[in-house]
Amino acid sequence: MSDKKISGVLVGGISLSLNTDEEEAYKIAATEMKRAGLSPARIHFNLCKRSIDARKKDDIKIVYSIAARFDEAIDKAAFNRCKYHISLLEDETLDVRYGCEKTKERPLVVGMGPCGLFAALLLAENGYCPIIIDRGDPIDKRIEAYKQFVKYGILDTESNIQFGAGGAGTFSDGKLLTRINDPKISYVLERFCEFGAPEEILYAAKPHIGTDLLSGIVNKMLERIKALGGKVIYRCLLENFFENNDGTVTAKTNQGEIICSSVVLAIGHSSRDTYETLIDKGCAIETKSFSVGVRIEHLREDIDKALYGKFAGHEKLGKGEYHLSDTTSGRGVYTFCMCPGGTVVAAASEEGGVVVNGMSCFARDGINSNSAVAVSVRPSDLDGTPLGAIEFQRKLERAAFLAGGGDYSAPVQTVGDFIGDVRGTEPKRILPTYRDGKVRLSEMREILPDFVVSELKLGLSSFNKKLKGFACADAVLSGVESRTSAPLRILRNENMIAIGYGRIYPCGEGAGYAGGITSAAVDGIRVALKIIERFEPLEVKN
Repeated sequence: MSDKKISGVLVGGISLSLNTDEEEAYKIAATEMKRAGLSPARIHFNLCKRSIDARKKDDIKIVYSIAARFDEAIDKAAFNRCKYHISLLEDETLDVRYGCEKTKERPLVVGMGPCGLFAALLLAENGYCPIIIDRGDPIDKRIEAYKQFVKYGILDTESNIQFGAGGAGTFSDGKLLTRINDPKISYVLERFCEFGAPEEILYAAKPHIGTDLLSGIVNKMLERIKALGGKVIYRCLLENFFENNDGTVTAKTNQGEIICSSVVLAIGHSSRDTYETLIDKGCAIETKSFSVGVRIEHLREDIDKALYGKFAGHEKLGKGEYHLSDTTSGRGVYTFCMCPGGTVVAAASEEGGVVVNGMSCFARDGINSNSAVAVSVRPSDLDGTPLGAIEFQRKLERAAFLAGGGDYSAPVQTVGDFIGDVRGTEPKRILPTYRDGKVRLSEMREILPDFVVSELKLGLSSFNKKLKGFACADAVLSGVESRTSAPLRILRNENMIAIGYGRIYPCGEGAGYAGGITSAAVDGIRVALKIIERFEPLEVKN
């Protein structure tokens, strides 16, 4: 810990049995404060994190971290007497600093995923009256378009699982777990709660919101932006942009030109036509590693038992989650976006391609659980160009479309058949959930590159040793999972401005700087802070 005087600490590693009441964790934290010479009566305690330790299935523990905040200053040495791990609480407030560059124009935010939403929200709340656009529809219309796709195979290429209010994360499990370490994470979680997310996301080790709750939260965020002078435009596709000599930017869209002070490019990882425009304009873009693979489905009950044994179903454990990885080959295969009690969803955004993803509601009470099993793809596996990376994804999606019969049905194969290099076993005990069962028996080796197939087999074998039954013969694979992340990165400088430009701010998953809802939101906040630090606030009325 720092040599500075401190006013808040985290008491971590409080491991209690399933049958021990949570209140015991608070008592332990209070005892630790007494050891440090503090009076618990003058301390505010709150649950900061709760996780599950299921390494011993006959003795599963709940591990708590309790935040202790106090007004008096105390030296760090006072905590040397404590028995539990003590760490300094980080300052979670945003450092908002206003700039002095004058402009009469609003900032433009392109994309209504978590990155764009949080950027626009912060700008609106600080007096910048942003315009936020998205090529897709509002939530309600997106849901209706998706239902039409599921039922009839009618794909709206502008409003689907990838595009529209809320971005791709709206049709997901709403996972908020992230590997980045940034105080802004707490800010993001608190804001989600403000707009209707359950408070448990503030302390759950693997927080999630669920698709059913996310839609309402997104609507409330957009309403707040509008109430603060922002403008929201749907079905508005960015087609090009130009920086002008007068210090403005002209954004050309399918609904006309928008003159703005700056452009936040929060376009998401599936805006391939926008990528192509940027490449044609000579933007500094590099290929980066990404992943492709399949979705695997098990019965949720089987996963719960494999993880928790006799304690499966215990109210404190919730629905079973896993994250598995293997790097023994030097390349890497891992599970991604695990959806307990969820469904495999149709995530295509281009005609003639099949894409799968996972989705679950907050209750996670569906029959199946699913996750991606993804294999790392390196720039050296491709032709080394960003366009080559995009084409690599498209090729897999088109192959999956043809293997599925050409009507947006998904190709599926049982794990037993996949490992044995055969086909023809109909799923029976575990039934595919993609488009309510609109699937076709196929062979994944006819769709995926050889190196992906071999890594998937390695992963299935490895994961089965770590989680019994993972590679059971009747588990179901569906393809193709190709949109795990952007295959490229739009380069930017220390001020988060695109290389070679003065007012373009690429950010989020689509720009190659995030890997999920929370990290994308954090990156959007970072960009908004840079814009606020640069420009004076506006006074614009709708």
